[in-house]
Amino acid sequence: MNDFIFEPTAWELEVQSLKFGSSFQAVHLLTLLEGEDEQTLEDVFQSLEQMHVTLDVVELPKPSLTGEIGIRLHREEMLAKTGDFLRDLEEADPLRLYLEELSHIPAFGDISILAEQMAKGDEAAKEKLLNLSLSRVFELACENAGRGVLLMDLIQEGSMGLWQSILNYVDGDFQTHRDWWISQAMAKLITLQARENGVGQKMRQSVEDYRSVDEQLLSELGRNPTQEEIAERLHMPVEEVSLVADMLENARMLSKAKAQPDPVEEKEEDQQAVEDTAYFQLRQHIAELLSSLDEKSAKLLTMRFGLEGGLPKTPEETGKLLGMTREEVIAAEAAALAKLRNER
Repeated sequence: MNDFIFEPTAWELEVQSLKFGSSFQAVHLLTLLEGEDEQTLEDVFQSLEQMHVTLDVVELPKPSLTGEIGIRLHREEMLAKTGDFLRDLEEADPLRLYLEELSHIPAFGDISILAEQMAKGDEAAKEKLLNLSLSRVFELACENAGRGVLLMDLIQEGSMGLWQSILNYVDGDFQTHRDWWISQAMAKLITLQARENGVGQKMRQSVEDYRSVDEQLLSELGRNPTQEEIAERLHMPVEEVSLVADMLENARMLSKAKAQPDPVEEKEEDQQAVEDTAYFQLRQHIAELLSSLDEKSAKLLTMRFGLEGGLPKTPEETGKLLGMTREEVIAAEAAALAKLRNER
């Protein structure tokens, strides 16, 4: 019988090279995964989460959207800078209504002490810690304003990340632990939106153009061209050319290191096994909580947060599947999450 050995793909090599607790550029991830299916993307997200790898969205190009969504994104970005949400948003605006509700939620207590009490099983401390942290979700959402995702969507995903941070907390600095989970949830949503906007395809084309121009200038100049010379020929910003160059360099380094196994891989696999268990327990806990909801609400949350293994669906996608408008999905989701908080 022949033994078939399947060579790992570029993205598999890249993910395997990451260290526990490191960071990874979302734009590079989308370039590597261009052409892959949604399940592959979800598998990569889970791998990054299990390895506690931070998904960095800073280098993702901001979308140039038009129409109502583009106007809204620009307005939210401006409001995030000024902080004048309650003054400038209409009374019936969903974001304003959320902030007004948030302002009436009790938020008091010492986070460190509450985290210690929660770790010992104190449910009252868990509730207080959740309330104290909701404003932090909003702050982190504002830091990502204008990145192609509406603030209400960022807040909802960030709230799910907050929930996961509370369920997964054991000990240590809770604020750092909490902020990572919130930011990671938002970064995943921003990355998915960037993929939908074709960022991976554009960056893949940029890589091909870079290689072509690099070879042309090498032939013309008789030396390696500078990034500024390549940027001028491509009519691209130097920063974007530098990003492409870094991705190509990483690919070259991975290719050289391919035959050299990492001596700490076994330790990282053990750590991943622990994370796998925590993740399974989280999903199981969520499933138990969903059983307290009516069938439609449970189905809605399952779609929105990808609880059955698929990618999380946007409010628009969920609405189409359930015969609801985007606004109805957002309202129903908020009500369902509020009920789950009361059930804990």
